[in-house]
Amino acid sequence: MRVAVVSAPAARGAPPEYVKSLARGMEAMGHRVDIIDAWTEDGLRLPGYEYVAVAAEAISFFSGKIPGALPKLLAAGGGLVGKKGAAFVKRGGPFTARALANLMRAMEKEGMLINWSDVLFNPSHAEAMGKRIGA
Repeated sequence: MRVAVVSAPAARGAPPEYVKSLARGMEAMGHRVDIIDAWTEDGLRLPGYEYVAVAAEAISFFSGKIPGALPKLLAAGGGLVGKKGAAFVKRGGPFTARALANLMRAMEKEGMLINWSDVLFNPSHAEAMGKRIGA
């Protein structure tokens, strides 16, 4: 299966280690995985994937908000209605559950069907979650 892992860290930069581990876990299950950066990509490639997993962070320790680049990326995708997806948020702060709810709301707004969501604790946990996708 072709899988897009959308990386939406709180600040611009290279994909964090937990995103790379999530992708490694999916590749271990035989999927073709591409990491897409929410800060630099335009989202036009997203409809070409069979499954979209989004890994995000809250923008600050005391906030449940997700990065503003992520909803823009999902909206630009256009053909995401009915696409299966997974929502992951890196643990950090007391509002992690709210950040996960906001992420899921942004994905559902574009018509995506979320069949997996979880909070990622560390890179090894992220890799284990990646191995469960499509299994």
